[in-house]
Amino acid sequence: MLNLTRFYRFQLYFLLYVLLIIISLVTRIGLMVWYQSEIDSSISIYPALFLIGWLYDTAFYLYASIPLIFILWLTPEKIWHSKVFQLLMKLWVIISIYILCFVVVSEFIFWDEFQVRFNFISVDYLVYRKEVMDNIQESYPVFTLLILMLPVTLMIFLSINKILEKTLKVNSSFSQRTVMTLALFVSLFAVFKGVDQSQHSLFENNYTKELASNGPYQFFASFRNNELEYTQFYQEIDNLKADKIIRNSLKNDYSTFLYPDQLFNIERKIDNPGTEKKLNVILISIESLSAKYVGSFGNTENITPFLDQFSKESLFFTDFYATGTRTTRGLEAITLSIPPTPGRSVVKRIGHEGDMWSLGNILKSKGYQTTFIYGGRGYFDNMNSFFSQNGYDIVDQNDIPEDETKFANAWGVSDEDLYEETLKQADRAFKKQKPFFFHLMTTSNHRPYTYPGNKIDIPSGDGREGAVKYTDFAIKRFINWSKNKPWFKNTLFVVLADHCAGSAGRENLPIKKYHIPLWIYSPEHIKPQIIATRSGQIDVAPTLLGLLNMDYNSWFFGQDILKPNNNGMALIGNYQYLGLYQNTTLSILKPKKQTGQYLRTANQLSAEINQNLEVQNLELLEKTMAYYQSSAYALKNRLNSWSAKNKHSVKNGTEELYNKVSSK
Repeated sequence: MLNLTRFYRFQLYFLLYVLLIIISLVTRIGLMVWYQSEIDSSISIYPALFLIGWLYDTAFYLYASIPLIFILWLTPEKIWHSKVFQLLMKLWVIISIYILCFVVVSEFIFWDEFQVRFNFISVDYLVYRKEVMDNIQESYPVFTLLILMLPVTLMIFLSINKILEKTLKVNSSFSQRTVMTLALFVSLFAVFKGVDQSQHSLFENNYTKELASNGPYQFFASFRNNELEYTQFYQEIDNLKADKIIRNSLKNDYSTFLYPDQLFNIERKIDNPGTEKKLNVILISIESLSAKYVGSFGNTENITPFLDQFSKESLFFTDFYATGTRTTRGLEAITLSIPPTPGRSVVKRIGHEGDMWSLGNILKSKGYQTTFIYGGRGYFDNMNSFFSQNGYDIVDQNDIPEDETKFANAWGVSDEDLYEETLKQADRAFKKQKPFFFHLMTTSNHRPYTYPGNKIDIPSGDGREGAVKYTDFAIKRFINWSKNKPWFKNTLFVVLADHCAGSAGRENLPIKKYHIPLWIYSPEHIKPQIIATRSGQIDVAPTLLGLLNMDYNSWFFGQDILKPNNNGMALIGNYQYLGLYQNTTLSILKPKKQTGQYLRTANQLSAEINQNLEVQNLELLEKTMAYYQSSAYALKNRLNSWSAKNKHSVKNGTEELYNKVSSK
């Protein structure tokens, strides 16, 4: 039996610590067995994995147990030995064990969805509890799991009850308790100063890195890491050099920089050739439609028959990438044409998410009715606030009458309901003789993967493949419905994913987990063609405006994919790692001012294998820094403000401005 008597009443503290370490170890081993084929196969990494895991487990316990330390330290002996207090302490221990069991189950559910331990996504889930809890209840046997945790909790409690009872009977002086308390706070201070998210970074394999983490620790650390100050965490180059690189990357024959002497002010006049076309635009962001599910990319399950035919009738972009791993990242990139920001998306930066150079603002200034149409409730992820402040009207689930809703789940109405509402909105705009730009965001292709019955040959709720096939079915119906409308011939349909179905991989930025489809369809105006130019979501806005032959002022970081001499690159990232993928090289900027580059060939991409370059491509690495450095500066200083009239003006040239910036 564990001998903890020399710790006096702090036996309880260390008893619970040992219990947490055991439960954390079981969780880590369970996840390791589940994803054994994906982690490093070398046995040599296991000691470091478990050692770092123990460090994070200990760090979490030290933080979480601060209230317990004070109770053990300050509770008088008379109260400590009272029956009421002992009963309350036993009840507290039982509740603590149950919570630990709940955390274990939650970690497995979270891993099943994202293949990572708790992170900033789980923090977001606290904010939108209704949608998240409804989704979990529709996806997992929640109540069964909650009930099963009760006997497990009781078994664990009974196994430690004898030690607990002895602890509650020991005597300890205030001075003894004070010495132990001081020792624990010294340990806590050491953890505060020495333990952060960098310890697990020594692992190259991302799954191994996650296994070495502690879910609850990462959960609380995410409160601090939702926004990362670029200059504090990422490597930079000289501001003037970065400014020159970004301008050289964005310059072309049809654009003119309006403020060439102002640091990082990339506003430019775009002169697209030809007569401007006031075509309607319906842009559909599809939830989680990875390229790997589409038959045109080699999927053999026949779950996208319409979209496979659609590929032959549209501009079909085969080397196209999402900028991020969440819906807000896709919306941010498509709407603002900016690189992915470290930390949380601009969409969710409350108080800083509005008044930007957006696709909606540009088209609205051209006389378009611009509307964001969402199948769910737009307060989720701050979408309503973001779009309403950037030139869009809002239509969401609350605007669709319940008696007109055929099906809804935790995330919103079915895609068919969303498309029917879109048809109504388009008919109204057409009657007003006003061109319209609608940005749709679907919800059906999301766990719990439920949709109206008797639509396809896969039962509702049967998995992702069924949701993809229903997504395909609903788009087909929408396009066919639209063909009967008087506005169809003068409408561009843009269809793409917001992000892939899963983003985790062995690497920090697994490229295959960012590969998504893009179709642009308008039989009266666009000749079908396969576009193999590498590109990404930030290129959608300038490409779309180019198809409309529209002249406009641009603050977009993306480029028209269909114009010659574009960059042929994609910017991808998650909340910490920022990448630029061009030719066969992926450059990555990492926190702690670290960088990395990976060489990829066609075979390596399909196998998701990477190889560190012995000699880095310094030019591409500096280009990567220039994109993220300039966009971070622009956002921080509101250079891309839509309404500002005197943006960042300088009187004595760029050099003086740079000196001011450098001196801060």
